[in-house]
Amino acid sequence: MMHPSPSARVSALLIALALAFGAAFVLAPGPLAGGGFADQRALTDALDPAFVDYWNSGGRALPPDLAGIVDYWSRYHLVKAVCAALLLTVLALLAVRLWHALPTTGRLPRLAAAWALVTLLTTGAAALLMANVQGTIAPFSSVLSLLPFRTPDSRLTIALGQVRQQLTNFSSADHRTPQTAMMVADFGRYHAVIAVLTAILTLVLLGMGVATWRRLVRTAAADRRTRRLLGTFGALLATLTIAAALVLVANTCTAANPAPALLAFFNGGW
Repeated sequence: MMHPSPSARVSALLIALALAFGAAFVLAPGPLAGGGFADQRALTDALDPAFVDYWNSGGRALPPDLAGIVDYWSRYHLVKAVCAALLLTVLALLAVRLWHALPTTGRLPRLAAAWALVTLLTTGAAALLMANVQGTIAPFSSVLSLLPFRTPDSRLTIALGQVRQQLTNFSSADHRTPQTAMMVADFGRYHAVIAVLTAILTLVLLGMGVATWRRLVRTAAADRRTRRLLGTFGALLATLTIAAALVLVANTCTAANPAPALLAFFNGGW
């Protein structure tokens, strides 16, 4: 009976770890974050009156109920960020192993397809990590996405209407209540975080693309199959790099002037 090689065992272990961390990303945050919320519906039910109380408080400081929700949301995203970081690490290690194995095996098409899939999954894990780091650092803006902007709750409807009105006139200092100013500042921080993280991702993707094209140049002209695959990978990485750069520009602009984007958010356009 043939036994799997050490290399195959390592790859199998990495795949098992990836599956485990993927499952933890979905299942672990709620129980580990605490907070006493059975599900998202319970969180939303608690958020609606807490936000209304905050809006009517007249100050920047969050009332205890809303502060508790925001703290829970930060812990929730922290657990998700840790799981995403572990998943990203495992997938990156697996992608590197497949990358180095490409020129040493005769199963090039199958191995290349596996490398492309793992690379896409690694990029997805990086996006999950970025989104949850964002939610950990700026949980207030993140949790506001759970507010029902079309709601039968008259108190929340009135509060949301007042928020929209003040954001429409935010350029006038006379219309800047402490609550509005805090929300705009936090929304700017929310997008600044993703801008910094996207800048890092853009540089990583750019480096991967350069490495791929350099490998393409070093590949013998007679090895057309490998050159074709490397060219495809290079084009894919170039596309991902451009997409990341566009996200970087969009979030940088929003961080510099967050009030219009926050108004669009409260109008249901984000």
